[in-house]
Parts: sequence; C-alpha cells; structure tokens
Amino acid sequence: MKQIILETDNSNKQFLYEQLYETIKEDILTGSIRAGEKLPSLRSLSRDLGISLTTIEQAYQQLLVEGYIQSKPQSGFFAAEVNSVSSAETEESVEEISEETLKENEFIHDTASFDFTKWKKCANEVFNYYSDQLLFESDPQGEKALRNEVAKYIFRSRGVNASPERIVIGAGTQQITSHLARILLRMNVNIVSLEEPGYLPVQSILKDAGLQVYHIPVQEDGIDIGKLPANIGSAVYVSPSNQFPTGAVMPVGRRYELIDWAVRNHSYIIEDDYDSELRYFGKPVPALKSLDENNCVIYLGSFSSTLFPAVKISYMVLPKDMAEIFNDIKGAYTQTCSKSEQLTLALFMEKGYYYTGIRKLRSMNSRKLDLTLDAFGKYFGKEVTPMDTRSGITLTIKVRSGRSIAELILLAKAIGLEMVPISAITDQSTSALSFYYSQIPLDLIDAKIKELEGIWR
Repeated sequence: MKQIILETDNSNKQFLYEQLYETIKEDILTGSIRAGEKLPSLRSLSRDLGISLTTIEQAYQQLLVEGYIQSKPQSGFFAAEVNSVSSAETEESVEEISEETLKENEFIHDTASFDFTKWKKCANEVFNYYSDQLLFESDPQGEKALRNEVAKYIFRSRGVNASPERIVIGAGTQQITSHLARILLRMNVNIVSLEEPGYLPVQSILKDAGLQVYHIPVQEDGIDIGKLPANIGSAVYVSPSNQFPTGAVMPVGRRYELIDWAVRNHSYIIEDDYDSELRYFGKPVPALKSLDENNCVIYLGSFSSTLFPAVKISYMVLPKDMAEIFNDIKGAYTQTCSKSEQLTLALFMEKGYYYTGIRKLRSMNSRKLDLTLDAFGKYFGKEVTPMDTRSGITLTIKVRSGRSIAELILLAKAIGLEMVPISAITDQSTSALSFYYSQIPLDLIDAKIKELEGIWR
C-alpha cells in the first residue's frame, strides 16, 4: 500500500478535500498508485495526514464517483484501471485561445457594411430590460415580437400579407426547410421539384427528410413550368426574383402561370426570396407570394445577407393549412435560433435600424458592384465573364484559365478574397466561381482585383 503524501498549499483557493482528491488522482494517472492497489482506510489516512475524517470522505467520494477508485465491501478502497493520456500529450493537443487568435480572419472584410453600434445598443437593451425573458426557452415557432416585426416588414417591402401566427422563425435554411419537409410529408406531398441548376444544400435536406426530388431546367425567364408534375399533389422550390446561379428573373405573367399550375394540381410553391432586398438596378421585383390568393405559396426569407452572415435567422410564411399542422407538431421540437438574437433583431427592426441599414447596404453594394465589374473588365478582359450582375452579396464569374478552380480559389484566398466554386453549392459542373465582392471595402476593390490578376496569371 503506497503512502499518500499531501503537500498542502495555503495559497491554493481549492478546498482541502479537493487538494487531496487531485493528489490521489495524479498518483493513479501516473501509475504511482497501480491499478488494483489498496488505498489507506479513511481513519488511517486521517490520522497520518492530520486532517478530518470528513475531508478524507469527501475526497474518496469524488474519486469514487469519477471512477478513479473502487469500493469493495468489507475490504476497502482500491485504485481502478484508468487509461490516461500523458500530460505532455495533453499540453500539445490543447491550443490556448488568445485575443490574437480570436481576431484572426483569412479574408478581407468591410465593417462599414453593418452598423454594429446600433446592434449592440439593441442587444444591451434586451439584457438590461428584458433579461427575465431570457430565463425561459424560446418559442419553437419563434419569438412573437420578431414574428410581428417580420410580418410588418415583408408587407411593406415585399407586398406579402402574413399573420404572425403563420410565420415560423428558424436558425437558417436547414431548420426551416426541415420543418417544411415534415409538414409536406404529413400532407402526403412526397415529391418536390427543384430548379436545375439550383441551390444544392436544399436538395440534400429534402432528400434526407425522405422526399422524392426531381430537377426541372431553368430557362431565361425561370423554371420550365411545362415540365412540372401534373395530376398529382407535389411542391416546387423556386427563386423567382433572383435564380441562383443564373440570375434569371421570372416575369409576372410566368408567376401567374406557376400559381395556376399549383391550383390545378393541388400543389404548393416554395418561394425562396433570398437577396430580394439587395437588387441594385431598378426597383425590387414583387414577391410571388404577393400574387397568391389561393394559399398555395410558402414564402422563405433570411436575414443573413442583410444583417451579417453570423446571424443565422431565417423565416417562412405558411399557408393556413400548413400553419395548423406546424402548430400540432412544434411541441416536439426546440427552437435552435438564439432567443437573445431574436429579441435583439425585433428591437433593431422596431427602431427602424433595419430599414435604414438596408438602404445604406443597397447603395454601398451597388457602388461596389460597379467598381468590381469595371475592374474585371479593365484587368481581365474576356478571361473573366460576370454572369449575374444585378443583385446579392456575391458575383458569379466564369473564368477562362489554365489553372484549376481549386488553385484559383487558394490564390485568391492568399490575398484575402473569398471565392467558392459554383459546383460546391449547385448541382452544376462548371468553371464558375461565386465571388464575395461585398466583403471588400470600396477603396480597395480596384487594387485587390488588379492584385488578383497578377497572381492568377
């Protein structure tokens, strides 16, 4: 039986039983006390160390709970078999997070694109005056204060008339689309048609949920309506105001045709209205949902582009029958969107900051897009062809180069420019890239694209 020696440290803020616990644990982990070796009895250790029996009992009890020792009736306490990692290995595997590490960012960014001071003001108000609400979980449907503000906003900006009771808030596209898939399956709607090319993550979510997914080609004026399923209840997922990645805009006549298809076939239209507020030439195109008098359009929106990407707050507006189904099933799910961020956004919208922010962002991005297009034309000529030049926070570019797409992306990253291959976010195999021009400050755009031309060549 190994003698246990406790070197007490009065400067240590730990209780005495915790110091004893740490000493014995370290002896077991290092092998100084071997597996199966008997430990001193409570009374003998209390006598040897000159500390109370209660202190010894607390230390042994903690070791017992955590599995470092075992108790055998009528025999005493014994060291357990513990496979430990050496302290050297532990130190090497743990990276200390410093202030410098937190500030690291691989890409250029423009803090002028969002007013964080106003956002912090609203966040402070939530914590100072509404902290009691944060002591309870968020409504699975989303906070009512935010649903009210969303209802007012989409009516004013997109012409969508929606009751807050039919609005569902979620943490990004994945949660919203997953809820939608569950509702469709409950309604025995098992088929969803998607635009081709289209947004790949949505396809994966719907497939994983058990829906049958079909692809319908996109024309210059949107999805080919003539190829949608007939005489069967189904759904179609479209982005009529800015189809990704083609940039196709569905004219109003075609939108009525699509609604007519849905009515005739007892089907639904899922309208993804992403980036709708960020249209830089002409007025924003009215939402397809604003034309819906038959309760057949499900409207999806997001705040990631108009606030900042780290805020994963999305929403959907459900037709009445779907809203009733969601109300029945929502109790089985928790809200994964931060309640504090929901309330902050509700205040941010109520105070008018969101509206002024969008106007500023639209003006700034319009200038950035013009400068980006001019710079690509000046430095690349026909080697880079911009494909969608009307809206959004990214620019789709087709590149003619002897280098691979992966190599072009790495070279761009080396000078702080973010690019993503279109093939990674759509089901289309192409040499096109999605370029985050909106992240670059206005006064750096020309110089950075000139630098890009130099390293790509």
